[in-house]
Amino acid sequence: MITVNNLDVQFGKRVLFQDVNLKFTPGNCYGIIGANGAGKSTFLRVLSNQISPTKGSVTLGSGERLSVLSQDHFAFDEHTVINTVLMGHSTLWQVMSEKNAIYEKPDFNDEDGIRVSELEEKFAEMEGWNAESDAAILLSGLGISEEWHFMLMKDLSGKQKVRVLLARALFGKPDNLLLDEPTNDLDLETINWLKEYLSNFEHTVLIVSHDRHFLDSVCTHTVDIDFSKLQMFTGNYSFWYESSQLALRQQQNQNKKAEEKKKELEEFIRRFSANVAKSKQTTSRKKMIEKLNIEEIKPSSRRYPGIIFTPNREPGNQILEIKGLSKSIDGQVLFKDLNINVEKDDKIVFISRDPRAMTALFQIISGEEKPDAGTYQWGQTITTAYLPLDNSKFFNSDYNLIEWLSQFSQDTNEIYIKGFLGRMLFSNDELSKKVSVLSGGEKMRCMISRMMLKDPNTLILDTPTNHLDLESIQAFNNTLKTYKGNVLFSSHDHEFIQTVANRIIELTPSGVIDRMMDYDDYITDPTVASLKEKMY
Repeated sequence: MITVNNLDVQFGKRVLFQDVNLKFTPGNCYGIIGANGAGKSTFLRVLSNQISPTKGSVTLGSGERLSVLSQDHFAFDEHTVINTVLMGHSTLWQVMSEKNAIYEKPDFNDEDGIRVSELEEKFAEMEGWNAESDAAILLSGLGISEEWHFMLMKDLSGKQKVRVLLARALFGKPDNLLLDEPTNDLDLETINWLKEYLSNFEHTVLIVSHDRHFLDSVCTHTVDIDFSKLQMFTGNYSFWYESSQLALRQQQNQNKKAEEKKKELEEFIRRFSANVAKSKQTTSRKKMIEKLNIEEIKPSSRRYPGIIFTPNREPGNQILEIKGLSKSIDGQVLFKDLNINVEKDDKIVFISRDPRAMTALFQIISGEEKPDAGTYQWGQTITTAYLPLDNSKFFNSDYNLIEWLSQFSQDTNEIYIKGFLGRMLFSNDELSKKVSVLSGGEKMRCMISRMMLKDPNTLILDTPTNHLDLESIQAFNNTLKTYKGNVLFSSHDHEFIQTVANRIIELTPSGVIDRMMDYDDYITDPTVASLKEKMY
């Protein structure tokens, strides 16, 4: 349990939040949401005592342990993978280290014997004999196979380190668990493993994430940072989003009578309660929703970007034909003999256990890379816009935002260019900013502006939600659902895939699985599962 009393956090004149009084209790999972810069990560750092609040206090339950997902990927470089995980339980690790040091002494005496006996007792109380096997199970669940367990952390890739640090945070089932962007750099299968793990976690969890489906799957409550306040709502992210949008519509409709508004809200809560009946947190969550005070629901101050793609012409019947396409990197086959015919209105998500496969395919069909073998042919009516995974080469200049976007526009009128940047929430004060100093999220919004200028009828999107905040992801997602062209994309965002894709193509080293079906159906289809076993 974590109790927050009269908490203020202020940096100079800037107040992040004030008068925060919240209690986070065992058995619940709290999603912390807020616009970029609202203070989500800062709040977690205050709770973990990494930052001191301006005022107020944070207390844990008596004797409780708190664990945090480390953001420092180099802190454990000289330690083995298994030891890095074991160190996540600092008390257990201290007991193990002291016990082993005593046993290694050449002049072991009676006093050492008494001390080691005490340590062995503590070790047994903490189930220390199972510690290494428990750590190994966590690592395997997160995709770190046994061959890596006794290697040094410095020998791992960045994506592997993320998984080890996540195992470290989970190890020993801490009483209080703080996770800042835990799904970053995880593939869809590992995200599903983590969802299952947290859904069955019996202690207190606080999560910051931009993955809406993940938040919906694991969270019993949502804590919204807005108006310099933290307000807790019963329900997951989707409930918070839909209720805040409903409240906004009601606020805008001033003529609607109070009684009508109340009935509309009550009906919304009833519908949500029925949907929640399918989730693992059913009983407690539904009871809380039924007690919800309707007056608590308020419109958010969030601003959503205006992402609008208007095809310059309707695509013809021939979209894209791929014949015998193959690609390897460093001798490793990503895909081979790929034969795909993209049909009109297809919105295809490409998935693979090796994310390099999708990036390579998109680079090839965008003309940026050559295949090892095979051909591809776009239809004559097709105009494409490509959002690459790595956009760094676009921002190596001293251009400001207006100058940068003007490069990609036939109409370089400043008012016209400002309109596109304004839709992506760049204020007038930001337009003179040099593009070389933009954040990852700002660069992504610039790249989306660049795509909108092209009026494409086919979009190629390599992991489009990377670096975007929840508001931008929601806006992008909503646009693609109604987009009148073709979409070829990859993503780790379950909700994005489920609501956009009408066709799934999985790339494997020995062939493809191609299905016209929803993603939710795809991941539970026994025929697909059987095919995967043969192909990987």
